[in-house]
Amino acid sequence: MRRLIVIGFPYLWLALFFLVPFLTVLRLALSDADIAIPPYTPRWDEPGWAGLREVIAGWDFENFVWLTGDDLYYRAYLSSLRIALVSTVLTLLVAYPIAWSMAKARPAWRPTLLMLVILPFWTSFLIRVYAWIGILSNEGLLNQTLMAMGLISEPLLILNTDRAVYIGIVYTYLPFAVLPIYANLERMDPSLLEAACDLGCSRIAAFWRVVIPLSRPGIIAAAFLVFIPVVGEFIIPSILGGSDTLMIGRVLWDEFFANRDWPVASAVAIILLFLLIIPIVLFQRQAQRQREAEG
Repeated sequence: MRRLIVIGFPYLWLALFFLVPFLTVLRLALSDADIAIPPYTPRWDEPGWAGLREVIAGWDFENFVWLTGDDLYYRAYLSSLRIALVSTVLTLLVAYPIAWSMAKARPAWRPTLLMLVILPFWTSFLIRVYAWIGILSNEGLLNQTLMAMGLISEPLLILNTDRAVYIGIVYTYLPFAVLPIYANLERMDPSLLEAACDLGCSRIAAFWRVVIPLSRPGIIAAAFLVFIPVVGEFIIPSILGGSDTLMIGRVLWDEFFANRDWPVASAVAIILLFLLIIPIVLFQRQAQRQREAEG
């Protein structure tokens, strides 16, 4: 019984906080929009198996079909994936040197450096994003500093562009990338790098042939921790982006609150969920096959 409780608790957690919300959103996606409160007409009103058979017989997936007729949703999905991919690469490029420096620092300094990485979480996420308006605006700190140094003659247009969105995302999600990479690098045996250098590798070659492959699990974990939430990001593109910054999170917001079309918005969310889950599942299966082949 104790073993069953230990094994069953994670499945119960997933059922309560993943399966039940997913079924709720699916029920909304298969409903009809209506001018009412709430603004939809559910199809599953009759309880029991009779109601379930009626729902299955009446499924037409019209809300999902509706998405295929408007290129707005295609462009929003593709733009979200593009922004998330570029942001993930930029975040990893910034996070890896920070994590490497933390791992190579003296053991007495590592807790302090780790605290500095986590320190931004002590401030509200919304306040930190709004602070970038005062930095990136035409009269902001960045432009004023560059003009005072004589590097530019007129303010740079950064705010309300995709560049501002990338800056905000990299800054916000940087700790999510630093922590798993640092955890992987901190456990690495330094004698492996020394052995590679003794065998004739330069320090750069040893870094690429030894450190990078051994830190691959941390890099993959960091990529997932950044890419997945950025795809559905809403606050950063709304505050720092412009009218041309199209992401699926903003489309979802407009469908839910501006158009009050909850069924279509739920269909958009379900498609986004499958776009994220299917590659992750395929990657995990490929990694498992590779581990089995190596074992």
